[in-house]
Amino acid sequence: MSQTGNDPNRQPSQEPVRRRATTPAVVLWTAALFALLIVALTLVLLRQPALQGSALIGIACVLALMPVSLMVAYRTGAASSVEMRLIEMSSALERFTQEGGLSEGARRVIHRREEREILRRAIEQDIQVEDWDAAMVLVKELAERFGYRHDAEEFRGRIERVRAQSTDRRVVDALAHLDELIRGRQWAEAYAEAARVQRLYPDSHRVHALRDRVDEARAMYRKELERGFLVASERERVDEAMELLRELDQYLTPTEAEPFKEVARGVIGKLKENLGVRFKIVVQDQRWEEAIGVGERIVAEFPNTRMAAEVRELMPKLRERVSLMAR
Repeated sequence: MSQTGNDPNRQPSQEPVRRRATTPAVVLWTAALFALLIVALTLVLLRQPALQGSALIGIACVLALMPVSLMVAYRTGAASSVEMRLIEMSSALERFTQEGGLSEGARRVIHRREEREILRRAIEQDIQVEDWDAAMVLVKELAERFGYRHDAEEFRGRIERVRAQSTDRRVVDALAHLDELIRGRQWAEAYAEAARVQRLYPDSHRVHALRDRVDEARAMYRKELERGFLVASERERVDEAMELLRELDQYLTPTEAEPFKEVARGVIGKLKENLGVRFKIVVQDQRWEEAIGVGERIVAEFPNTRMAAEVRELMPKLRERVSLMAR
């Protein structure tokens, strides 16, 4: 039967001894690292006053983390893991210390590749949102500050090409809107829109002589009105001729209207005669509501005539007849 458990000659286990020996060493290494961090940050603070805020924040973080790190190191005793972390932290500290003592220009050289990528992404974003001026400013920065002139020229060509396409698309849309105003005979709005488009896109070949375009469309429509008025008058379509005459009157100056005066007098006289005859017929037929409508038109279109005065005298009686019929 084995007596191993009660063997007086058995040597005690060496593991606790190694753990006890390792743990103080780890704690000392951790404490030494934090002390080194504080010293390095202090040196940065003294050498670079401009980094005062960053150095003070770093010292505060080191002091805050030191107790926790010492406790963890003491409890775990994981020497190899802690030593690896110490090496990583030492390397990071060394880089921070080295850069802390460099000038702004030297740090820019170190990080120029990262800054170049950031600048390229910013240019791409400006192109997507069509902020051409901001993109050109960044392109100039890319060429002059970082020396990437080839990249800058590629971006400049792309920006000019995309901007030209976008501008042309906007001009086409604006001209389509102008054509809608012309088709709707909205001449005042059309002239204003033509001026606006020319102000916005002065370099576009599409916007030249836009006012002449509106003038030509207006002149063509006036000729259509003149021809339609003359045809309706000749065929004795009095109501149609009168409507065309009213619209044509908005397009003619007194000089331009002179050739149409005689025809217009004939149309107006014929319309007056037709309304008078029609009024008499509907009154005789006792169509009182229709008589009121014709009478109101006579008063509105020929207010200063004898016929209009006679109609005004009859209107109260006509309205009384309509009221009696409604009871």
